Amino acid sequence: MEKVATKRSTWLLATALGLASLAHPGVSAAQFTDPEQTIGVRPELLKQVGVDQKLNSSIPLDLIFRDEHGNTVTLGEYFHGKPVILTLVYYNCPMLCTQVLNGLDRSLEQIPLTMGRDFNVVTVSIDPTDQPPLAEAKQAVYLGMYNRPSAGQGWHFLTGQQSQIQQLAAAVGFRYAYDPDSKQYAHASVVMVLTPEGRLSRYFYGVTYPALDMRLGLVDASRGKIGSPVDEVLLFCYHYDPHTGKYGLLISRVIQLAGILTVLVGGISLLLLFRSEHYSLQGKKA
Repeated sequence: MEKVATKRSTWLLATALGLASLAHPGVSAAQFTDPEQTIGVRPELLKQVGVDQKLNSSIPLDLIFRDEHGNTVTLGEYFHGKPVILTLVYYNCPMLCTQVLNGLDRSLEQIPLTMGRDFNVVTVSIDPTDQPPLAEAKQAVYLGMYNRPSAGQGWHFLTGQQSQIQQLAAAVGFRYAYDPDSKQYAHASVVMVLTPEGRLSRYFYGVTYPALDMRLGLVDASRGKIGSPVDEVLLFCYHYDPHTGKYGLLISRVIQLAGILTVLVGGISLLLLFRSEHYSLQGKKA
């Protein structure tokens, strides 16, 4: 697991570089990786940024936040027997956070599962100065983009105190850093899927999330309680790789499934043949 966390942190550093370059206008992302060009740049900020996978770990569902309407809520209120997609962003983010949320929305629009009915989405701001009115405005934007019935009960935008935010971030392995000069946060781009019990099930990285991965991740997290028979077949043929944060096709299982189908089809064919011969013999006797 430590190897996975290290690889994830290294790979995700590139995401943080893009945001860190905003904090230092005129400095390219490449300069952060070139030791001869780091004068005046604070690489220590980037060393604090990354994601350490904590698969199967539970998050504290009793953490207290405020929802988009200013009501005091706990994280546990959004589970209720459903898997939850969790994102950590901040609402005044000039670039990366919007790409993460847009990518998530595009992915969710393409899957047959419906937010609010089959699963919930919880977006938490890592900026303790963000307030409910801004969270409500963000919710209105993304519910309008998703545009499905029951979505209003499915995607929530929370704000909270720094201590609560830090506990949640630590529980999911989300490491971020604040740059007081630019007044921005350096952070990685990641979407997490949790089980209905609040255990971390899947991490998806980047700003685009393949619809199949998201669909399988939700079905997997629910342990088959949502989805269709087709999803069960797909889960049999695809396997989640924590190193890449993606689902990959398992050829061995495809071959196994093909063998099962061949035997099944052959059995049905023989049954039909026997029945045909039986009726033919009965006809001759008559």
